[in-house]
Amino acid sequence: MRLRHFLTLRDFTPEELGALINRAIELKAMHDRQELYQPLPGKVMAMVFEKSSTRTRVSFEATMAHFGGHAIFLSPRDTQLGRGEPIEDTARVLSRMVDIIMIRTYEHEKIECFAAHSQVPVINALTDMYHPCQLLADIMTYVELRGSIQGRKVAWISDGNNMCHSYLNAAVQFDFQLTIACPEGYEPNSAVLEKAAGHFTLVRDPATAARDADLVVTDVWASMGQEDEQNTRMQAFQRFQVDNAIMAMAKPDALFMHCLPAHRGEEVSAEVIDGPQSAVWQEAENRLHAQKALVEFLLSAKTP
Repeated sequence: MRLRHFLTLRDFTPEELGALINRAIELKAMHDRQELYQPLPGKVMAMVFEKSSTRTRVSFEATMAHFGGHAIFLSPRDTQLGRGEPIEDTARVLSRMVDIIMIRTYEHEKIECFAAHSQVPVINALTDMYHPCQLLADIMTYVELRGSIQGRKVAWISDGNNMCHSYLNAAVQFDFQLTIACPEGYEPNSAVLEKAAGHFTLVRDPATAARDADLVVTDVWASMGQEDEQNTRMQAFQRFQVDNAIMAMAKPDALFMHCLPAHRGEEVSAEVIDGPQSAVWQEAENRLHAQKALVEFLLSAKTP
């Protein structure tokens, strides 16, 4: 099996992604039954963080612990991609010492460069352009609770950010319709939109986006690194809170998701995120199980 990376959802085929979701659900069931399953004894993951995160670090570190392997956490103080040592050199050296590498960084070009010079699989744990691991967890959660997402309507009510880009990729790969509601000037990247042609609609009204949706998703209005835009974004997005009125536009059995951390009273009301339609806690847990399936897949060629 050739070396594979997971930088976006488009690195896998729809069939591979479907199998990955099914495997994640199976691994979760094994975990719930407290079955010992350690297919990666002695394997090491390097976790390279330029951006901090609670869920990303814990879920990947727990993945390797559950699988009998080990994870090395490299903070922004321990390594600075592209500052000092070239990214190419860091990739060449690090990939000779570990079996798989997870990177959470800013510019997507950094992780593409790193993967191009790595001898082991590289996982995108978030860049400014994409967050594919979160989408694995989101789709897994929907499948668990409602079945196949194929042909469903998903409403994205927020910025055209990295999560939105990954939802656009997911719409193509999992074959659903995505309606994006964002203020003017905050649209997704045009190249990403172009590649998702036929699977999305762009609107300015959140109620329109939510109408008859099977899933409603949002995200924070100002992400890490956008703190200086906080006030401007608060004004631009003030009509885009997902509250009970917005959820009432969706189907009665619609789910609500958020990648977290959430700001109650801003992008989502407390009544929605803590309400009966919210799947955010199951969604957060499923980062662990979806990433287990991903790591298992990427290392399958090297696993006894």
